[in-house]
Amino acid sequence: MNITTYLKGFFNGLWSLLVGMKTTLRIFFRKKTTECYPENRGTLKMFDRFRGELTLIHNENNEHKCIACGICELNCPNHTIRVVSEKITDADGKTTRVLQRYEYDLGSCMFCELCTRTCPHGALAFTPTFENAVYTRSKLVLKLNREGSKLANKK
Repeated sequence: MNITTYLKGFFNGLWSLLVGMKTTLRIFFRKKTTECYPENRGTLKMFDRFRGELTLIHNENNEHKCIACGICELNCPNHTIRVVSEKITDADGKTTRVLQRYEYDLGSCMFCELCTRTCPHGALAFTPTFENAVYTRSKLVLKLNREGSKLANKK
């Protein structure tokens, strides 16, 4: 190894170190963006596009739009959604599905939003709820349909 190769490698390494230190110093003197959580819990606002928790949309009359078709369940890559439905026959002999239970496992959801995008009736949405810390994973399995809720009338 000759001296020119050694010096060239040394100065290249020194230049790389100085470029890294310049970046570090620039970031060090930048205005800090740290949030003082949980002290600022009352004023903290999440971004509009934040996906925190899946909800089944209910109106003021405790009615939802879910017809229990199961498309959301089929499109979920982690199988975090489980739609339990029951087939009933009305007086005209027409068979329809009625939603019994809509289960959602928040602990295994990857928040890909495939369920909300593929729902043909717009029955699902993500809310910006972000405080989901629990001690056991079983508490992350949520029932999304409310007690006594029913399918909204089509207009």
